Amino acid sequence: MSKSARNRNARNTNPRGKNARPKNALTETQVPWGTIAFFTVIGLVAFVAIGYAFMQSRSSADESIAGLVTKDDLSRDHVTGTVKYETDPPMGGEHDGAWQNCNGRVYDAPLRNENAVHSLEHGAVWIAYRPGLPADQLEALQTRVTGTDYTFMSPYPSLDAPIALSAWGKQLKLQDAADPRVDEFLRAFVKGPQTPEPGAPCDGAKDTP
Repeated sequence: MSKSARNRNARNTNPRGKNARPKNALTETQVPWGTIAFFTVIGLVAFVAIGYAFMQSRSSADESIAGLVTKDDLSRDHVTGTVKYETDPPMGGEHDGAWQNCNGRVYDAPLRNENAVHSLEHGAVWIAYRPGLPADQLEALQTRVTGTDYTFMSPYPSLDAPIALSAWGKQLKLQDAADPRVDEFLRAFVKGPQTPEPGAPCDGAKDTP
């Protein structure tokens, strides 16, 4: 057999070229969509379960914080005038259309109730204190507020206790800033499950008392 004939036979034995693969082989561009879908579903289920457990743990705070007062069915209507609230300080109800800026703000003068209540609707915690609170306690509260978004603090002259912590529909009055229930309340209710408008902003509105 001539050399040219041998070369033709060699080419014919591999007509698709030396890099050809069997017809039923997986190509590099195929994506395992079934596997991806399976793990996506598993991830979503885990995410929902963790979120549910977290919300359940926060909602149980009503039972674990001694002295906590809860009020339901509070009006969320916007008004332009003065509101007569059932509690002092208020913990919800009709309120002004502008919220009090509550991004870790410490105010040195009393706030207008109607603006402060709007902040509670957005998930903020309002720490009110009676003027004359000892300096070390005042500083302890200021440290908590300046380090925690969705909180604000102000003096409240008519307060019947040294300190009052308020969230929407939740309130706790305390005698001392060192009380561990301060931190319990913040953990439970800063943007907590009681928030009527989750995700609403805490700045960009009223910035003065």
